[in-house]
Amino acid sequence: MSEPQSPGRQFAFLLVDKFSMFSLAAAIDAVRSANRLLGHDFYSWTTVSADGDAVMASNGLPIKIDYSVADIPPADILFVCVGLTTEFNGKSKVLGALRNWGRRGGALGALSVGSYLLAEAGQLEGHRCTIHWENRAGFMERFPEIDCTGNVFEIDRKRYTCAGGTTSIDLMLEILRRDFGSALANGVANQFQHERIRSAGDRQRVGPERDLTGKSEKLRKIVELMADNLDEPYSAVELAKSAKLSVRQVERLFLRHLGMTPGRYYMRLRLERARELLRQTNMPILDVAIATGFTSHSYFAQSYRLQFGRPPSEERRTTY
Repeated sequence: MSEPQSPGRQFAFLLVDKFSMFSLAAAIDAVRSANRLLGHDFYSWTTVSADGDAVMASNGLPIKIDYSVADIPPADILFVCVGLTTEFNGKSKVLGALRNWGRRGGALGALSVGSYLLAEAGQLEGHRCTIHWENRAGFMERFPEIDCTGNVFEIDRKRYTCAGGTTSIDLMLEILRRDFGSALANGVANQFQHERIRSAGDRQRVGPERDLTGKSEKLRKIVELMADNLDEPYSAVELAKSAKLSVRQVERLFLRHLGMTPGRYYMRLRLERARELLRQTNMPILDVAIATGFTSHSYFAQSYRLQFGRPPSEERRTTY
């Protein structure tokens, strides 16, 4: 295994209130395991918060902090770790620190919902990024000019983003692979019994059926096409043509693998996106309906109630 010439790599993790513990642990443990397999501490890491005080994770556990944002030590990548909320005490200090880091040409990363803060700090303009699937709809409405792909992770020049959870492992494994090659990345993946190392081209989620692995490749492509075109839904003929199948063949494909018609599946995708927008944004309900391909407010409300058991207006009043 050939080693890079650099003396080592330092990562800083900027934690905010209710950040995802799993996302952080997955990222740190990946490089900790790499050090173990390398036989020396090539990788190191520090923790940072707005004021240098301990930060409470979303699971209620407090995490000791090494530095405040005013005293961040040199690091190869500064990752911002966000979980249940993008509003927290000291947010202005955090955004200022991210802007300063980016202005100096530093590399920035985001775990889970961290991309939201990078975008608010103006650090994702002209870059691809990703974010946890549950927050993607709201992110795209808030930052329509940013290319948010919905893949498991993205590395675009000096911007490293992932969807959190196990995708934090995939992102760090790609960094390890670039530093030391596939042998180390595979070795670390084996330590965690991480069955398959996903690439940046893997989508994190394509709809109600989160895992289409092992199912028809044409089915997967049709579902991805649906997921990428919710505001102006494709017709049955257009979907079939995209897969070089007949409409009847597409219907059989969906019934065999997903137990429902293509039209019903497409409707579920659109309504799930509508629910995400209602929960994550302040968009008027009519605008949510239009953004998910409904031209009639009454038809949208009726379809929403049938799918989720309550009208859109009640969903909007619910706090999550």
